[in-house]
Amino acid sequence: MGGAVDDGGGGELDVFDAGRCGGGGYELGVAVGRRFGEAIRRRMSGDAVLRRRLLPFASTAPGRALVDALRDANRARKELLPFITEEEDQHHHREDEAAAVAADADDDCSDVLIVGESAAIAAHNEDANVALLGHTYVVKATSPDGSSSFTAYTYAGELPTCAFGFNSNGVRVSSPAMSVGHSYNLMDVRRRRIVNVETASGNRFSVREAAAAPFFHANMYRHLQVNQVQDENSMSRERRAAELSPDTKEKALSLLGDTADDKYPIYMTGPTLYTLCTVLVDLDEATMTIYKGNPKNRDAVRVFRML
Repeated sequence: MGGAVDDGGGGELDVFDAGRCGGGGYELGVAVGRRFGEAIRRRMSGDAVLRRRLLPFASTAPGRALVDALRDANRARKELLPFITEEEDQHHHREDEAAAVAADADDDCSDVLIVGESAAIAAHNEDANVALLGHTYVVKATSPDGSSSFTAYTYAGELPTCAFGFNSNGVRVSSPAMSVGHSYNLMDVRRRRIVNVETASGNRFSVREAAAAPFFHANMYRHLQVNQVQDENSMSRERRAAELSPDTKEKALSLLGDTADDKYPIYMTGPTLYTLCTVLVDLDEATMTIYKGNPKNRDAVRVFRML
């Protein structure tokens, strides 16, 4: 069974082991709510995007139609559906709309993938709205029969596995969001393989296998041929990655800590977007390490053994 934990840096990131959970996920949700209820409430009350943009929109006719369609298709963006309940207080829906431009809900994660003779790693910056600072934790859960388990970095109030994690089969996933589309990094520890899968509507997808040459991914499609917005933030980070060519574990962490571009740094410190943490998966060591602060400083707060 995977998921053993080394507390590598003082345990500043809470890890909750929910044990065996049945009920189609309901029991796990209740257990997480009991354990992290206060953190979830703090995150909800302080999240300007949720309270002033998403919930008001969800209360409109177009918003409700979109929410219903997304829920029915089970393709909800993580920022939207997990928070919306049928009995949501109506006064939250009527908050001052003038403040709706106060924050941006977009994520801007960065990834480095390498699989060569000397290293097989995936390094990932978990970037999100600043409201999530201090409102994340790790959830572990085991199937009712004990045959499988997963470990997931989780945003307070959201479903586990929206960010990154792994299961007891040695498969690890990270998912930098790209609006309607998505980019998934899938890792097989036992087979020493990493693939990047880009998806779009209409069952479109593309798979790229990581190799010795470092593969950097921001928030634009790299190999799936689709029309897309030319995002200067992503393009700037891609150019910087090409300049530094992070072909080792150490160089990958240094790249993810890069702040050379004041406008579009790879390591983000606000005012809206913030690098919550950096995660390094080493397939040869079968470990997932979470770093706080700039990954250049190598301040590991948790090390998980994946097998």
